[in-house]
Amino acid sequence: MKKQTNLWSKSWVRMPLGLLATGAASLLAFNVGQDIAGTLFGNSTAEAAPMVTAAADPSALPPAVAAPKPVDSPFVVKSILPINEPIKFGKFYWDETRAPATGPLVVTVDLTARVISVFRDGHEIGAAAILKGYGEKPTPTGVFPITQKDADHVSNIYDAPMPWMMRLTNDGVAIHGSKVEKGYATNGCVGVPDEFAQNLFKLAKLGDKVIITDGRKMTIGDPILTGEHAS
Repeated sequence: MKKQTNLWSKSWVRMPLGLLATGAASLLAFNVGQDIAGTLFGNSTAEAAPMVTAAADPSALPPAVAAPKPVDSPFVVKSILPINEPIKFGKFYWDETRAPATGPLVVTVDLTARVISVFRDGHEIGAAAILKGYGEKPTPTGVFPITQKDADHVSNIYDAPMPWMMRLTNDGVAIHGSKVEKGYATNGCVGVPDEFAQNLFKLAKLGDKVIITDGRKMTIGDPILTGEHAS
């Protein structure tokens, strides 16, 4: 469910993850994200020029060590969507061509960037601007498994339609279809465009993880899930 609020002052959300990883093939948004934005990476700082010194004796140098390669895991970012403009409210991107036809699905939501991203086998296949909760009804952060799916759900708390509902918490927080537009918020849910919600609903299974953060930075080669959740 959504409610009107005056917290939005601009019709553009922040840059998606796809714009931030320059040169990378193909990020939610979970990168999705203001929806996934330039703040996903810290401000760059200038480095002082090195002082000119005498050449080192090559025989005294330690042997070269190869840089570690990204772990070949379905829960590591392997590619992101090539999104080269800010995502407007109500807009979304969906492209499964860079991802394998099957593989573990994981969803990321960045509340700071106001973006949701969908990854399959580490490849971003969807990204959209979201609505989120504020004030007394904030959207919670954490790692949440999808516990229920209902394509035609109606909230028994607010008596409001929540199409393509994917429940995350026992007290009603879910991802669901919504009219994502300037000037609106939810009562804690993650509201996404209806067509995006339908696409995700078709792929998501009970138990698939949804990671909700408030400004997490992530790029190619970074883990999406870690520890006990990466299984």
